[in-house]
Amino acid sequence: QAQVQESGGGLVQAGGSLRLSCAASASSFAINNRGWYRQAPGKQRELVAIFTSDVSTKYADSVKGRFTISRDNAKNTVYLQMNSLKPEDTAVYYCNAQNRFNGDNYWGKGTLVTVSS
Repeated sequence: QAQVQESGGGLVQAGGSLRLSCAASASSFAINNRGWYRQAPGKQRELVAIFTSDVSTKYADSVKGRFTISRDNAKNTVYLQMNSLKPEDTAVYYCNAQNRFNGDNYWGKGTLVTVSS
């Protein structure tokens, strides 16, 4: 079964930056590494930024202009550059991928981002 693994989380002060990475264990031919969701304590998991097609993206309104999603297809890795971080960005960030053939969804274990005020 394909896997995705996040990295790059940590503790940062408000206004700072972090870059998250999500690597898929299979090639982009088989696995569509879609992007990022997050879940804050006591809240539901929400979309942060994803690729809706090979070139199109979708961002949550709360991160537009601050976060940028990108991908390296050769490595089947998706990145999330997070700038101007706010305390409300504190959450566990999860990577999502989908099997192109059978539609199965894959989630990583998550990486914790903590933004201090």
